[in-house]
Amino acid sequence: MSTYFTEDHEWITVDGDVGTIGITKYAAEQLGDVVFVEVPESGASFGKGDDMAVVESVKAASDVYAPVGGEITEGNGDLADAPETVNEDPEGKGWFCKMKLSDKGDLDGLMDADAYKTFCEGL
Repeated sequence: MSTYFTEDHEWITVDGDVGTIGITKYAAEQLGDVVFVEVPESGASFGKGDDMAVVESVKAASDVYAPVGGEITEGNGDLADAPETVNEDPEGKGWFCKMKLSDKGDLDGLMDADAYKTFCEGL
């Protein structure tokens, strides 16, 4: 499994042709206390960069963008009742959805963990 990051602070961990997607710890810290999460439903399709989810905190509402294109196979329904999971474990149990990738080439241009860390240090 490989994990990639976007400049919009999404992460995707890819296992075969399925990616698990969420927001990074950096994004969760910037948002503050998350109070609402809307995840995409199974069967929905998105292109790379499309709005696919919404996360709201006490500070702001923010769109979550698809780091790759594909079809949603599962949304994390647990977040509806426990949105604080995004703050507690953003890169684990706070995942937003699983997606079957339509083109692994979409991963090109995403950052690895070291590049993402360097990117965040420059913000």
